[in-house]
Amino acid sequence: MLSWALIFFVVAIIAAVFGFGGVAAASAGIAQILFFIFLVLFVVSLVMGLARRRGPLA
Repeated sequence: MLSWALIFFVVAIIAAVFGFGGVAAASAGIAQILFFIFLVLFVVSLVMGLARRRGPLA
């Protein structure tokens, strides 16, 4: 998911350089949404991994 966010970010930069403001804004928005989804999933998996390692009621 992080790779998709990076791809959309690169597309936004290239579109901005060539003057396509609408495409750049849309790509940047999609990249931002994907990045935050990635962060949420990363934190959830980190917490679940720590909880599994400690065991129940430990």
